[in-house]
This record gives sequence, structure tokens and C-alpha cells, in this order.
Amino acid sequence: MNHSVKYRQIILCVGLMCAVPGANGLAASSQLKQSLEVLEAYRLCETFEHVLGENLDFDRAYEATFPRNKAMRRAIAIADGEFGNHDLTKIDDDLLINAYKRRMQLFYLILVLAGPSDEEAPIFFPPELKRRLEREPPADSKDFGTYVSQLDQDVATFRTHLDRLSARYPSVADRIQKFKTDALAAKYQPPTTYKVEPIFGYNRSQVLGNKEPYYEIGSYSVAKEEGKMRIIGIRFFTRLF
Repeated sequence: MNHSVKYRQIILCVGLMCAVPGANGLAASSQLKQSLEVLEAYRLCETFEHVLGENLDFDRAYEATFPRNKAMRRAIAIADGEFGNHDLTKIDDDLLINAYKRRMQLFYLILVLAGPSDEEAPIFFPPELKRRLEREPPADSKDFGTYVSQLDQDVATFRTHLDRLSARYPSVADRIQKFKTDALAAKYQPPTTYKVEPIFGYNRSQVLGNKEPYYEIGSYSVAKEEGKMRIIGIRFFTRLF
């Protein structure tokens, strides 16, 4: 896809994504008894958003709620990292996982600035920042370490950019505060009219086997790892990369 087209899709469509903090948090008292596993899964989604809301730190939210097993982390990174058709077999686990986390971090920072007006767009997303957002994974696996270092710089640059915008424009400060407030207030409670049952056949990469159960809760896919519920995927109507 042409980079300029891709960029326009990010700015115009990102506001329509379903992963808005608290979007599926329906507060209601329930007489229907859900399993402890289901209740834990719903609490986990709240935890992710609450931790994210503290400082828009995806890495902290990830470490608090995603699987501990490195093989699962790698599979999630491949399934959701949008690395295109590049051969990832020779990429070190930690590099690949870190690339996924940095790309997701950029997504959540960009989400704060979603849907700018015509006047705001060139201020929110100046040319230098656009180039960083359009950064592609390297074709040669030997360059992947450099790519991850560049993503680290991109995240730091975007955070600095947000801080400067916030200091200069009250509307941006309000955006940031609202995003944090909504995330910190997110409530995920199970439905009151039917019993939530596990799903089978998760078909994204090799994250789960066909016979392993999982749950879809709002924008999140949740499954059990060593007795604890963990987020194994976050879905969006429109992807960032």
C-alpha cells in the first residue's frame, strides 16, 4: 500500500477502532452466575486498560496481562505485529517481541490524537513524524536489531511530541487526560442474560492449538496460561501498520 494512503487511513479511520478504553465496560449487577474463569478474564481486560491509563505505557500493561511463556509471546507478536510477508524465522524472540510492543505503543500514542481537524492534522502529524510512522520492517533479518532500536527512538520521539503539544495546546492536554481517565475508569462486566462459554479454534498464527479454549471480550482475546487468564490478542477494525 502506498505510504501516503496508509497514513491517511491511520488519521481518518483510527477514531473508529473498537479498542477505545472502556468501550465495552457495561456496569450492571448480575444474577446470572458466571464461572470464576470468566470473571477473571473480564477483570484482566480492566487491568490492561487501568495500567495503560496510568501513563499510556503499553509495555507495563503488556507485562501485567499477557502470557509469560516466550513461545506464546512470539506467536502473538507474529499474529498481531503486522510484519508483512517478511521471513521472521531467523529473528531472535526478544527482538520480535520488542518490535511488537513498540509498534503497539506507537498505536496507543497515535490513538490519543485520532480524528484531527484539517487545521490540527499538520500539527499533530508533521512530515518527520509521518516518516517514522511509515517505517517498515527490514527485508534482511540481520537488520532487525537496528529496526527495533529505531522503533525505540520513534516511541521516545512521539512521547516528546505529545508532551510539547500538550504544553502548547489545551485541547491536546484535554485529549490525553480524557484518554487516561476513560482507561482508568474502564469497567468490564460479564453479560447478565447468558452464560459466557469458551470458544475453540483460535486461528491467528500458532498462539493456541485448535482444541484450546479462549474468550472474546470486547476487543480482547483471553486464554488461560498455567492457571491464570492472559490476553493473547487485541483486535481492531482498522490496523495501524
